[in-house]
Amino acid sequence: MAPNDSAQITGETGETGGVPAGRRRAARYVVPVAVAGITAATIGLVPALASTGDPDLPKISAAELIEKIAASDTEQLSGTVKITTDLGIPSLGGLGGSAAGTFAPKGGAEGGEGGGSAAEPTGRLMELASGEHTLRVAADGPDKQRLSILDSAAEYSLIHNGDEVWAYDSASNEAYHATAPAGAAKGSEKGAKGKDQAAPKDLPATPQDFAQEALKAAGDTTSVTVDGTARIAGRDAYQLVIKPKQTGSTIGSIKVAVDSRTGTPLKFTLLPSSGGKAAIDVGFTKVDFSKPAASTFDFTPPKGAKVTEADESKAAGKDKAHKAPKDAKDLKGLGTEPNVIGEGWTTIVQLDTGGVGPAAASKDMPAQGREFMDALGDKVDGKFGSGTVFKTRLVNALMTDDGKVYVGAVTKDALVKAANAAK
Repeated sequence: MAPNDSAQITGETGETGGVPAGRRRAARYVVPVAVAGITAATIGLVPALASTGDPDLPKISAAELIEKIAASDTEQLSGTVKITTDLGIPSLGGLGGSAAGTFAPKGGAEGGEGGGSAAEPTGRLMELASGEHTLRVAADGPDKQRLSILDSAAEYSLIHNGDEVWAYDSASNEAYHATAPAGAAKGSEKGAKGKDQAAPKDLPATPQDFAQEALKAAGDTTSVTVDGTARIAGRDAYQLVIKPKQTGSTIGSIKVAVDSRTGTPLKFTLLPSSGGKAAIDVGFTKVDFSKPAASTFDFTPPKGAKVTEADESKAAGKDKAHKAPKDAKDLKGLGTEPNVIGEGWTTIVQLDTGGVGPAAASKDMPAQGREFMDALGDKVDGKFGSGTVFKTRLVNALMTDDGKVYVGAVTKDALVKAANAAK
């Protein structure tokens, strides 16, 4: 959904100008978030995280800081990441075991039914889409990563070491195993070919992940500034602030704290235009850029653990339950051709499902399903007819009663306006 036009870069003194040609490689990393895709796994951090004063650092322009991020070659690190999410949607816990399990499968017998595994990665990482979480992360180049979700009495770990991918859920004592070609690091096109790819690539979990999603290309619908400094996880950082120039977006601003020495994003904060606390705010509380011990990436299933191979889980249909489209191209696989309306932060994707709208569909739902739909939606009317707007603090969707869908990181009024114009 991000625009590909050139961004306005604003320095600390307020001067503006286009991105210099020599910095195009860096500038392509800066843009409005592709929120509709990210929201499938949106996660965040308590705003007051590990900030202990504003360090005195040399002046730097927005263009220079963008280039610093793009030039960062950090491949080795370890640390602790704190995560919280506030999307403004009802808790899934009240929907009952089957519905809650669809969104966030837990350990135990239910998770392992039908050949699936409670340790299957995509479903477990979707748990990060709500609530507060603490992660331990480590990386040593493109072929070695480890991510662990720490609960009060259990731990879930996802380990990639060369051509081996393991996931382990200590609560259920279940493990999940798959193979991945060397170089199959997150986002690697080469690694996406060939053997099984168990480590999900579309679920951000660290400040770097979120920054890469938010900073991909520049657009003249975007203002980018450097707004002071911060102390994050014991390190000095610059604050890069990205804001939409357009009205009608649900995104107020994005702030990325960038390590002053390495150019590595240390903290990512997204504030909604409606105000209140951050909807996405993820950052390190501890970070070490030295090489992690080799043993960090070793894993052997504990004695008595149930081990599920990736092929078995796929055969049971478990690996496909949480696949979400990342952008308009992915939506083509749903059997409909998307129509993109607008640009930049106010981009809206229009789909024609060819079916009935939520009002008719909900008649056949169980009572809990209808209650959930009603809690999310507002009934609206216009030239297009009638429909329901389903809301979060970031992404909203209008589903008309004749089966059309309008979705984007825009306000309810913007969706209704788009539907009226398309009529």
